[in-house]
Amino acid sequence: MAKAIHMMIRVLDEARSVEFYKTAFGLDVADRYDFDDFTLVYLRNADADFEVELTVNKGRTTPYDLGDGYGHVAFCVEDLDAEHTRFQTAGLTPKDIKEFHRDGALMARFFFVEDPDGYKIEVLQKHGRYH
Repeated sequence: MAKAIHMMIRVLDEARSVEFYKTAFGLDVADRYDFDDFTLVYLRNADADFEVELTVNKGRTTPYDLGDGYGHVAFCVEDLDAEHTRFQTAGLTPKDIKEFHRDGALMARFFFVEDPDGYKIEVLQKHGRYH
């Protein structure tokens, strides 16, 4: 059986991105590999072994075009309201909390935030299928 192990995004500023993911999701640098033309930084926390891989292409000075194909990555949390407040306090500018209902029942509570490179990240309340 296959196991998801990481997602990769290209970022302009390693330090800025590492700080964002540390502040937002408690992800720390698990490994960092420096090559001639690029650097790979793997971020994780103790709650999961799934990692965010940051690829920093050396010499790149213009933002990446995310196009219209990128969707989002999602994280779930125990207390969505507290996390939303924490994100606001940290200056991470989360969007408003939204709710989805299906067949008269709550399906999901969530908000979105963007990382320094414009990647959308969904933060979901642990509930139902999101755990």
